[in-house]
Amino acid sequence: MADQNLVEDGSAAVTRDEEATPGRLANGPISRRRLLGTAGATGLALGAAGGAAGYAAGSASPSSSAGKVTPLSSLGAGEVMFHVKHQPGITTPLQARGHLVAFDLAAGAGRKEAAALLRRWSDTARRLMAGEPAAQDDTDIALDAGPSSLTVTFGFGHSFFARTGLEKQRPESLDPLPDFSSDQLDRTRSDGDLWVQIGADDALVAFHALRAIQKDAGAAARVRWQMNGFNRSPGATAHPMTARNLMGQIDGTRNPKPAESDFDERIFVPASASPGTSGDPAWMANGSYAVVRRIRMLLDDWEQLSVKEQEDVIGRRKSDGAPLSGGSKATETTAMDLEKTDAEGNLLVPLNAHARITRPDQNGGAAMLRRPFSFHDGIDAKGVPDAGLLFVCWQADPLRGFVTVQRKLDRGDALSKFVRHESSGLFAVPGGAAEGEYVGQRLLEG
Repeated sequence: MADQNLVEDGSAAVTRDEEATPGRLANGPISRRRLLGTAGATGLALGAAGGAAGYAAGSASPSSSAGKVTPLSSLGAGEVMFHVKHQPGITTPLQARGHLVAFDLAAGAGRKEAAALLRRWSDTARRLMAGEPAAQDDTDIALDAGPSSLTVTFGFGHSFFARTGLEKQRPESLDPLPDFSSDQLDRTRSDGDLWVQIGADDALVAFHALRAIQKDAGAAARVRWQMNGFNRSPGATAHPMTARNLMGQIDGTRNPKPAESDFDERIFVPASASPGTSGDPAWMANGSYAVVRRIRMLLDDWEQLSVKEQEDVIGRRKSDGAPLSGGSKATETTAMDLEKTDAEGNLLVPLNAHARITRPDQNGGAAMLRRPFSFHDGIDAKGVPDAGLLFVCWQADPLRGFVTVQRKLDRGDALSKFVRHESSGLFAVPGGAAEGEYVGQRLLEG
């Protein structure tokens, strides 16, 4: 997975002055407007310098004057807009906490109930992403927090369309993924009628959104499966860098970047989507397809390898992500030379190295935007870590993106003996909702 995760794309979180929402800190009442205002004035400068101010939920710092509240850091002040062209949580920089949840519609629930549910979910997502409480029965879990770059993203599974009588609107790209030799899938933790991705830079903000979404489901849908993940927190490193996974590898060096000229073509369904053009129904315009895989890392086996052996499996240095073909002065972004050999004539980047196999130029240009979370669910019955990657990748066409690359990996990736694919899902994620709309409205009311 060294080239199968997200490089932060440099997108900046947006801050916005919201209507005052009463809250209370230990030093007395304070409005959400005041919290975000002070954060925007002081916290963002700290974030730009690579540090992060400690978030004080209550008392003022010892050096501050009496009654003065420590401001939110840039971590809490970051806000992502809900009403955008593409749903949030796709090109948003990696967040520190995440929840992936699949729902099945309840028995007897159909298109009408699904539309009402997506309307509720969209309103809740919009409010929480702006740092406001939920409209109904808010739990107050995030009462004193800023938006913390919260995103909530919604998608539809293959089974959703039969359940709602919308089979004619089901995209061909949503056909089930093929079986792969590395799959050991738990079907109870795979697929689902509806899928929700939640991400935030604060664990309580993410959990607050999770509880609100679960409560909004009411009698219309029930949770099929839930997975919880994490990434490195913003400000935890001295300078911005590509993420590391639980194997210790820098992970995501060759991820497509939004600044690239063909990024939208690879990742998003065209705005002019119609059965006669892109092959996708019109309601998928500006949308994308998410492949979700729970990939168990066999860490006890991996950690038995020497650093040199680990680097040969990946094809990159563990310390800085530089390609093994680059020499001592290479960096993470140094181009990989697939033909370069050592003094004995051996390829510096082995033929079965993960980074070689996953390269777009080795897969007919196939590319996907990998945006995962790590997970650790304790120790299993065999006494080994239940840990790995909640792999989420985005593409305009999963057959040309994920399936092409995974088939290649299936035929001889050196990393395959150290990972196990334990669950899988494919979801159609429509474009963002316009002002006054809810996500999926053009499907459910079209």
